[in-house]
Amino acid sequence: MSGDRDLAIIGVGMHPWGKWGRNFVEYGVVAAQAALADARVEWRDIQFVAGADTMRNGYPGYVAGATFAQALGWQGAQVSSSYAACASGVTALSSARAQILSGMADVAMVIGADTTPKGFLAPNKGERGDDPDWLRFRLLGATNPTYFALYARRRMDLYGASREDFARVKVKNARHGLENPYARYRKASTVEDVVTSPLVADPLSLLDICATSDGAAAMIVTSMEWAKAHNYTDAIRIRGISTTTPSYPNPVIEMPNFATDSAAGLGGPAAVGFKDSIALRAFEEAGIGPSDLSCAEVYDLSTALELDWYEHIGLCERGEAEGLLRSGATELGGRIPVNPSGGLACFGEAVPAQAIAQVCELTWQLRGTATGRQVEGAKAGLSINQGLFGHGSCVIVTR
Repeated sequence: MSGDRDLAIIGVGMHPWGKWGRNFVEYGVVAAQAALADARVEWRDIQFVAGADTMRNGYPGYVAGATFAQALGWQGAQVSSSYAACASGVTALSSARAQILSGMADVAMVIGADTTPKGFLAPNKGERGDDPDWLRFRLLGATNPTYFALYARRRMDLYGASREDFARVKVKNARHGLENPYARYRKASTVEDVVTSPLVADPLSLLDICATSDGAAAMIVTSMEWAKAHNYTDAIRIRGISTTTPSYPNPVIEMPNFATDSAAGLGGPAAVGFKDSIALRAFEEAGIGPSDLSCAEVYDLSTALELDWYEHIGLCERGEAEGLLRSGATELGGRIPVNPSGGLACFGEAVPAQAIAQVCELTWQLRGTATGRQVEGAKAGLSINQGLFGHGSCVIVTR
């Protein structure tokens, strides 16, 4: 995908992450209004609303597109609602892209918001015997932190990762997030802070694992032709979107691919090869490769998982992530800063909003307006994450 089949981002907005205890719709309205103001368009100009669903907030959460259209004031916009667990935001973006490229809409809003419970996220209710993630929860008793720990142990056994390596990821991201006004946690950490924080699932401690948060993010997208015709000379270009499923055999499920919320299950050098990864499809659409990236926003549910992502998106070869981290390459000022926003380490999970929030951060980076965390001369960025039941998502943006 290239040229006039790219999308333009003309506005982005967020509600700060935290534990506010209010209705998720309130957060979404704040993010939507911020995105509209940033785009310099009125709500009545939005022709399509692509909502990312939340499963924890009742029926309004299941029909997020219609929920936010009503909250902002019914004006005749078409709506869609998408659920793909943690990848919901990019699934919604993909829906908006289809509408725009088909000529059914010129200007679309992509929006997601969440209000989350305290503690770690539990599986949704109901018997789902063909869902490998439900089986992981119910048969193995492997909640998300346990599963993250298994993958951390895998890195330690295969590649010699150390407890301190995982802690260094948190230290890096905490430093990045210090100046991010939308981040929930804005406090520096040391390796000792991380290692000595309460143990959750050996070898991961509390500061290795992201929290649950309330928050929201929104973006306004158009065709490149519309943006040019309306003098958006600073529009950021969406060059590639990928929403692929795992590549390992189904229904045969073997460890380590017992659950689908693992980066390995979605492909990459540490799994079945970079040629099969969710990032590859986005790179192919964008016509660029990993070496062209200026920065990346990756889904750091745990510190160890961030290291997996370095390999899955092609920043280094299998088993080299620890060396890349230790070299300083993934820090601000390094060759390829990863999670300049601070990542989930600083934000926590607001599930339908987080994939959108990643693209918001890349937009600010490419505009050169990410004050206090700016990647110097950023020209291209990648966001990537994965969700339950085999959902993956990746977005590549350029100036």
